[in-house]
Amino acid sequence: MRIVIIEDEIKAAKSLSAMITKLRPSYTIEAMLGSIETAVSYLSNNPQPDLIFMDVQLSDGLSFEIFRMVKVTAPVIFCTAFGEYAMDAIKSNGVDYLLKPFAAADLEAAFEKVDTFKTFFQQRTQSDWQELIKRLDKPETKTSFLVMHNNKYITVRTENIAYVYIKFESPYIVTFQQQKYTISQTMEQLQSQLSAKQFYRLNRQYLVNFDAIKEVEHYSARKLALQMSVPTEEVLTVGKEKITHFLEWMENR
Repeated sequence: MRIVIIEDEIKAAKSLSAMITKLRPSYTIEAMLGSIETAVSYLSNNPQPDLIFMDVQLSDGLSFEIFRMVKVTAPVIFCTAFGEYAMDAIKSNGVDYLLKPFAAADLEAAFEKVDTFKTFFQQRTQSDWQELIKRLDKPETKTSFLVMHNNKYITVRTENIAYVYIKFESPYIVTFQQQKYTISQTMEQLQSQLSAKQFYRLNRQYLVNFDAIKEVEHYSARKLALQMSVPTEEVLTVGKEKITHFLEWMENR
């Protein structure tokens, strides 16, 4: 089987490639592409692969834009950190998904599904993908979260959340008043319920509110550093692979 990986994080692409090779030594990784632009160019000028692994959020936009620009006939498995609403939309369009971070067992199950239900994967019409893009561009977002504080349940308004971070595997909400609350949901669940226009996932540990960013400066040749209006336990940085996407997010208000 000939496979193409479309993933903007080099480390994640290499990890997926290694996992595929270990599980299916006979399979060939034909290309690892990091953007919509390179994916469209490759798929326009090369034979269609047998299977595509595709991240949802690439450095230059949502990967669903690829289907607007080039005909894709290969089955696609999306690798995503999106929440339940987005994943339900993807499932309804007849493609599988892997929720990041995923294990070898998850990948094996995906391969088995592809092997068993190859006829299930059908070419989607342009209108199918446009509808999916609309649904992902305008997801349902929460206006408040219920948290426990001093043995009492209180609500925290979404607009009052400065950032969310993980410490010792536990997510915390931090408000503009510098109040910190633990929350039972995972970071992925929180991300899916917060506006993608207002909140940005810097990395596995931090999800920040646009209104909490005071300024952005060059941290090194390969990173940007965020100056926050609410103190953080460490310097928040944006890696080289996300700089373009982050600056576009900052600009497109």
